[in-house]
Amino acid sequence: MRDEASAPEETTRSEGKSRRSLLKLSAAGLGGLSLGALAMRPVEEQVDYLSQNVSRASKPSQLKITDLRVAVLDGVPFTSPIVRISTNQGISGYGEVRDDADKRYALELKSRLLGENPCNVEMLFKRIKQFGNHGRRGGGVSGVEMALWDLAGKAYGVPVFALLGGAYRKKIRLYTDTTESENPKEYAARMKDRVDKGFTFLKMDLGLELVAKKPGTVVGRSYWDDNLEQYNGDPGSYGQTQHNFTMVQLTDKGLEMMAEYVEAVRDAIGYDIPMGMDHTGHFDVNTAIRLANRFERYNLAWLEDLVPWFHTEDWKEITKAVNVPTMTGEDIYGLEAFRKLCDEDAVDLIQPDPATAGGILETKRIGDYAAEKGKAMPLHYAGSPVGAMASAHIAAATETFVALEYHATDVPFWNDLVKQEEPLMNKGWYQLTDKPGLGIEMDEKEMAKHLLKGEKLFAPTPEWSKKVAWDRTWS
Repeated sequence: MRDEASAPEETTRSEGKSRRSLLKLSAAGLGGLSLGALAMRPVEEQVDYLSQNVSRASKPSQLKITDLRVAVLDGVPFTSPIVRISTNQGISGYGEVRDDADKRYALELKSRLLGENPCNVEMLFKRIKQFGNHGRRGGGVSGVEMALWDLAGKAYGVPVFALLGGAYRKKIRLYTDTTESENPKEYAARMKDRVDKGFTFLKMDLGLELVAKKPGTVVGRSYWDDNLEQYNGDPGSYGQTQHNFTMVQLTDKGLEMMAEYVEAVRDAIGYDIPMGMDHTGHFDVNTAIRLANRFERYNLAWLEDLVPWFHTEDWKEITKAVNVPTMTGEDIYGLEAFRKLCDEDAVDLIQPDPATAGGILETKRIGDYAAEKGKAMPLHYAGSPVGAMASAHIAAATETFVALEYHATDVPFWNDLVKQEEPLMNKGWYQLTDKPGLGIEMDEKEMAKHLLKGEKLFAPTPEWSKKVAWDRTWS
């Protein structure tokens, strides 16, 4: 797209005169120039004539970044800062900062990018990599990296997966979940509805909060004043305390009550559908092992984030003790930490979130490295169509990809954010095309309807244009 921050380069007068004279001559020749007549013309006119039907919207070698702005969407299903990088040739690239992350994680990178050629993706990624970190802090670097790939694809006229080495698949399998319910049968009905909609892979979010109010189910509830909310952001709360330090355990009764939910879902959907599980709660390694052993009979695809990802020894203990596949990774930034998990055989699968892991190429590298260690790669993702398509291109280009999270089943306007005749998601799948870049065109008028309160649509950011720091990390 073209925007107010992008101005196409001017063609020189001599080039314009030469091209106009040639096209005028070809038009006068009725049937066009003969090969003989063409051969007699100056070489620059020959090139102009032969390439007259080629798009000149982009000259990749002369592409320069002129601006970076952010628009923060709300309810997609969480907050999603969308990055737009503009260029001197009128094309823009889009990326997405991790859900519920700070837009400033991306804006601080602007001064490091202005004037650079966005097609030098790897070089620019290495320049800005130091400004990312685990969790949401990786979102800025990741979102910018996505936008650079979108620009590179558009500049060269090819889809991003082609720039990554080509596609193993263009039809991308999705997995989805549903909202929890205190009634196991109601929960199961919601999951069955996902299958009826065409999904061939599911995930349950089964927090111990569902059973904690029942007497005799959870040890340590009073320790937290009966507040076992996993997503409590208050410092020192249960939600902000690492699993091993909560003093929370599930009793046999608690385990059985949680198992009732899994059994109800399996009764509803059968065993043809793979199903993973996440968000079980913050409890110690021993409880994690007991929970996994109780769920073994339900043949889960994985148990996710039973302990924080960086407790490698705990993960090794759990993985060796249970017969349910273990998995972590959505909060890990960069290949280095994934390499340790894989090298030490700490988990059975790895699951990066491209909006934290470092973007498109870094996530593919993570998947390729994990494959060498015999570990497949589902992808975590919960945001807008921008990050969804970035993730889909990774999925297309990574041989051992399993399934990509789709977290927008209950977001009615999700697909309206892009200008596309057919929905991006169809019966549990994305279908990639050969359209350049990420393959989507954002509908900025629709985006404007869903901005976070107080935010503007891609407001100017001149305050982030001047570089004021010395960035080198070595002496």
